[in-house]
This record gives sequence, structure tokens and C-alpha cells, in this order.
Amino acid sequence: MISQLKDNIEKAFNNQTLLETEDTKTAIRNVIELLDKGELRISNPVDGNWIINEWLKKAVILYFSIQEMNTMEAGVFEYNDKIPLKKNYKELNIRVVPGAIARFGSYIAPGVIMMPSYVNIGAYVDTGTLIDTWATVGSCAQIGKNVHISGGVGIGGVLEPVLAAPVIIEDNCFIGSRCIIVEGVHIGSETVLGANVVITASTKIIDVSTDKTIEYKGYVPPRSVVIPGSIPKKFPSGIYNVPCALIIGKRKESTDKKTSLNKTLREYKIDI
Repeated sequence: MISQLKDNIEKAFNNQTLLETEDTKTAIRNVIELLDKGELRISNPVDGNWIINEWLKKAVILYFSIQEMNTMEAGVFEYNDKIPLKKNYKELNIRVVPGAIARFGSYIAPGVIMMPSYVNIGAYVDTGTLIDTWATVGSCAQIGKNVHISGGVGIGGVLEPVLAAPVIIEDNCFIGSRCIIVEGVHIGSETVLGANVVITASTKIIDVSTDKTIEYKGYVPPRSVVIPGSIPKKFPSGIYNVPCALIIGKRKESTDKKTSLNKTLREYKIDI
């Protein structure tokens, strides 16, 4: 079944006149339903590496093409959009506080708590995760188990180009308030990000925890404790400080995976 769906999606993506056929529309909608149930996902770990399933991103793009605008109502609220909202949260064992929205085609696992927040199509949010107030999980983002996404966090989404990697946040991470993680950045398991850390694909991530610095881009190693920083950069008009992320140490094995951000940072004598 999956191989046939993949073949249909690839053909339709290369020849979009096929979008007029009911077989193609049915295939696209079947794929989105499987994404919604978590039976397929945009990216998944295989032998320690994350594989991007490009054909699923293509299916999401095609879904927008075949869907028509439709008025939806949720109590007193009215929406006008192509993508329906998720439903049946009680049956799915998901706690959803009023003001929280997840689009159909995103997977929200049992045990997830959604404060007033937003989860876009193609995203995958695993069990035990808390998405706090005004946090956003962008299209196709992959969020692991027992992750705390604090208030106002922005997790970037990606659909095009189809080769582009989604943001990946592995299990047991703590993402501090107002952090921004975009452009396919990969956060390793049990990492703690302090408030206001901004990481893009080009952001320098500098390990300053030893006497020899190590630089990363697009990847934060597991159990890192990270705070915002800045480094000087020369421009034609002078030298200015630009943002970076500083790894100040490793989360200790003795620290509870669900410990507070402030407690973890106090271990490194950081006050924020």
C-alpha cells in the first residue's frame, strides 16, 4: 500500500495534471490521514540517522492544491481555510487547553499537553511533550518524547524545497521561553536551551565548556546546556556583535530529565 501511495504522489508531483483525477486525490488524502495518525512521518530515525521522506512533503504540498477553501467553526470562532482542524482529542488522550490549535495532518501523540499554541500540518509531536502558551510547532517539525516547549517558542516549519530537513528536537529536551529554532536545526536528546536562544542553520553554536572551543552549525549535541551569546564580526562599516549560541556544559546524569530550566542553569552559575 505505502509503495503504491508513494508512486502515485511522485507521479502527481511531476505531472500535476493528474491532480484532476479522483485516484490521485484519494492517494493524497490517504497519505495526509496516515500522517495525522502518526503511521507515517516526514522524518524518522534509522540506525541513529534521521531520514527525510521527501515524498511525504510532496504529498503535503499537493494537499494544498486539491483542497478548497471552507468555513469552519469552533464555538464562537470562525475560520476560512483549506486544511481542517484535528478533532477527537478526548479519544486520543490529548489535553488541549482552549486556544490551542492543531491542523489535520499533524500527529499529536497520547499524553501530549497543548496550552494555547499552534501545531502545523506534517508536524510530529511525541508522547509526554508539553507545548506551552503561544508556542508554535511549524510544518513537518519533529518533536520527541517528554519535550518541554516553553512559552513563546518558535519552532520553524519547512515544506519547500522538498530536500530541506525539518527541525528535529529529540527526546527529553527543555526549550526555554522565547527560543527560536528554524531552518532544519537538529537538537540532540536531553538538551537544555536557556531563554531567548536563537538557532538558525548559519548560527554558530560554540562549546565553551572546556579550554578548547568546538564549533557546530545546525546541530546541538545531546545533553548540552545552551545559553544565548554573541561574537564579533567584521563588516565593511566596522566590527559588530552577532548572535551565537554557547554550550556551557553538559546536563548531568544525576539531573532529573524534567528538571526546571532555572535549576539546571544554576548548576553552571548562570542567572537569567
